[in-house]
Amino acid sequence: MKTENTVWHNQVISKQQRSEQKKQKPCLLWYTGLSGSGKSTIANAVDALLFEKGCHSYLLDGDNVRHGLNGDLGFSDEERVENIRRISEVAKLFTDAGLIVSTAFISPFESDRTLAKEKLTAGEFIEVYIDTPLAVCESRDPKGLYKKARAGEIKHFTGIDSQYDVPSAPNIHVKTDEQDIQSCAQQIVNYLIDQGFIHGDS
Repeated sequence: MKTENTVWHNQVISKQQRSEQKKQKPCLLWYTGLSGSGKSTIANAVDALLFEKGCHSYLLDGDNVRHGLNGDLGFSDEERVENIRRISEVAKLFTDAGLIVSTAFISPFESDRTLAKEKLTAGEFIEVYIDTPLAVCESRDPKGLYKKARAGEIKHFTGIDSQYDVPSAPNIHVKTDEQDIQSCAQQIVNYLIDQGFIHGDS
């Protein structure tokens, strides 16, 4: 439901000015993949590389956001949709500030990822598919969630009893069972350089 009696207030400093100040093009790296695929690990490795290059970036991690902004949401399909809607709005504000922002969320539904993409300026949404086979994710099980899901202790768990829509045409396709973390991270940074979001020698 839309909030009534509110009017958008234009700011003095434009998005373009903020981007020029930071010497980078803002964008949203949207990491998607199964639990245990390595989304947060790789997103953090990319963020570290960007920091070393002097880039202005920020990582919004799924678990961390659920400790605060989305702490009132569970994991039903409807609540997952609202989770992604909220983070999409926050990510849009970050890009308006001229930042390279990353979101590491399972975001299982393609319709929600499309909605997030539509909130941004054309070309700013970069879908990063962390492609890790379910068997590998389950063998890692860093939080013990697959074990609980298999035991019926967790409902609506993606890959077990809740669907995951595999990205049909991701901008970046990362296979963590074939590459190490640093190689995966460098692949993503190279994409940002090749597409002109950041400078190769910055």
